[in-house]
Amino acid sequence: MSIFSPFSIHNTLQAGSGMFYNRTLRFGLMAALVLGLSLSVANLQADTNIQQIYSWKENVRVYPSGLQFKAKLDSGAKTSSLHAIEIEEFERDGEEWVRFVTENHNEERETIERRLERNVKIKEHGGGVQRRPVVKMGICLGRLYKEVEVNLVDRSNFITGMLVGRTFMEDDVLIDPSTTYGHIPDCDRKSIDD
Repeated sequence: MSIFSPFSIHNTLQAGSGMFYNRTLRFGLMAALVLGLSLSVANLQADTNIQQIYSWKENVRVYPSGLQFKAKLDSGAKTSSLHAIEIEEFERDGEEWVRFVTENHNEERETIERRLERNVKIKEHGGGVQRRPVVKMGICLGRLYKEVEVNLVDRSNFITGMLVGRTFMEDDVLIDPSTTYGHIPDCDRKSIDD
């Protein structure tokens, strides 16, 4: 049988408030720790990460032609692809070269000759395999310029004349899938043949 006492009520309240105080203190310390770690990681990323955010569709400029293309930034593709027709391989000074015609959405056409880097086999959506020639070209995306391997294929059935793959984007590009055409190609480098 318990005896009622004003001291027992006081002691119970003190014990309860102590539990409340301990929980609040633990929660506050955890929140401060999480916030501190988050800020440290954000500062570390800001110091070491120079990636820029681009839209999932952007305008790019391709060199040596200097033509501008609508491009899809595709992290699922390793190699970039450029719209090309009338593709023909030939030999020049003992090396294999490729001559092709490319045309952008403004119907600007250019005949380009590039040294053949290699041929690649690409799996098509229908299950077949397509052989494509690969050449090195310069791509300007916003202010980012890189020379990378590009496979040549007829993209006339696609909305964009170019697909920009991971090899170009790695270390420099983050994709925002909610926006389109956020940057204008404006690179200092004018041609890979300079």
